[in-house]
Amino acid sequence: MSKLRDKYVAVIGLEVHAQLLTNSKMYAPDSAEYGGMPNTNVSMITLGHPGTLPKVNKKAIEYAIKMGLATNCKIRRENQFARKNYFYADLPKGYQITQDTTPICYEGHLDIKMDDDVVKRVGITRIHLEEDAGKSMHDQDENDSLIDLNRAGTPLVEIVSEPDIRSADEAYNYLGEIRKILRYLEICDGNMEEGSMRCDANVSVMLKGADKYGERCEVKNMNSIRNVHRAIEFEIDRQIEEIEKGNKITQDTRSFDANTGTTFLLRSKEDANDYRYFPEPDLPPFFIEKEEIESVRAMMPALPHELQEKYVAKLGLSEYDANVLTDSKEIAMYFEDLISHTSNYKTAANWVMGNVKSYLNDNALHIKEFPIKSKALADILKLVEEGKVSNSVAGQKLFPAVAERPNESVLKIAEELNILIQDNPDELDSFIKQAMDKYPDKVEEYRNGKKGVLGLFMGELMKISKGKIDPKAANTKLRQALEQ
Repeated sequence: MSKLRDKYVAVIGLEVHAQLLTNSKMYAPDSAEYGGMPNTNVSMITLGHPGTLPKVNKKAIEYAIKMGLATNCKIRRENQFARKNYFYADLPKGYQITQDTTPICYEGHLDIKMDDDVVKRVGITRIHLEEDAGKSMHDQDENDSLIDLNRAGTPLVEIVSEPDIRSADEAYNYLGEIRKILRYLEICDGNMEEGSMRCDANVSVMLKGADKYGERCEVKNMNSIRNVHRAIEFEIDRQIEEIEKGNKITQDTRSFDANTGTTFLLRSKEDANDYRYFPEPDLPPFFIEKEEIESVRAMMPALPHELQEKYVAKLGLSEYDANVLTDSKEIAMYFEDLISHTSNYKTAANWVMGNVKSYLNDNALHIKEFPIKSKALADILKLVEEGKVSNSVAGQKLFPAVAERPNESVLKIAEELNILIQDNPDELDSFIKQAMDKYPDKVEEYRNGKKGVLGLFMGELMKISKGKIDPKAANTKLRQALEQ
């Protein structure tokens, strides 16, 4: 298949639907909270009763502007809503209120970094506001489909990319970056498993050198970024095989089966669906002034790529460290607070990526539940930097003790643990003599050129001293003693 793939180019565009974290729905005052009992977060407006009138959620507009600014979009001044007419059993009104010809954000782009450090720019065609449909459940009852309308009317932004993506890997990185931005902005939790972020992939293939895209197929129902990657991989191979057999690709809507890793036909489309869009008569146009845009811009947090650039250019961290630290907004904010208390940026990064993350994983905690405040962690690092506690002892003994007693002085805890390094040259000489006397054969090996045994002696020194020696000073003195 790899040889056949070399003949073709994949053309991929993604449509991402993100539920906005507003308290109420897009056009109604019902609660938009996830997880309520079925059909409890509904009202006459959500249910489409005659005579009811929708009202626009201003917070949703603010969130859409944030996403537009974060993806380098232009923000439209005059906006209109439209009715998109189609029948779904879980769409009570029989139409969806959305934006058709006037998406609130347009002509943007997002730069994504690939594993080979190549930066790929993906165009953003549009971001528009709309409402979600309800949820149909076909596996709860053996005879009937059940409908929960709690989700109906929940605010969405739909983020539509240009067909600039050329591989499943690029799609994976793009979708990961979109989710990261949504979470940094705190406008969507990005949980694909719960359906609060959903992705449809439009996939086609064409021969290399061709100037016309192939017929595309839309793949739906992928509940993780990994499954988006799997679905695109399968669909590229499927379309190439069909073309090689002499068959024609038709504009189909397909679903993804995560168990088999394959896509299957949902429905065929000879032409694009005619949704009979027309301006929503119950909602007047709304206008966004420059002052409002700048007000939203001023309240936006630093975005992942901005923090990454800062960590590499100003703090001297590696690209890898910067990517790991910014993968989660909460981790990044903890690190930001930590470096306000210490200028030892590399050590701080190592501790956050190592000790802190390990503690969170071992205890199944979120960073918000981490007991050690950034100032206390900085105090631990300061003791190490000043040579008062060795790095290994700080990690193995002091760090867990501070986690258990987070409100106490770090220095006091270190003193109680009796782990502060003693600056006593005579005592250090005694420790070195004990270590060498224990392993006389290894002393000879070292003197005969086997320098690797130095680690054995250092381990013994730390054991004898219970970690209360300066490793650097001990290493220097130990070398001198062994070479005599």
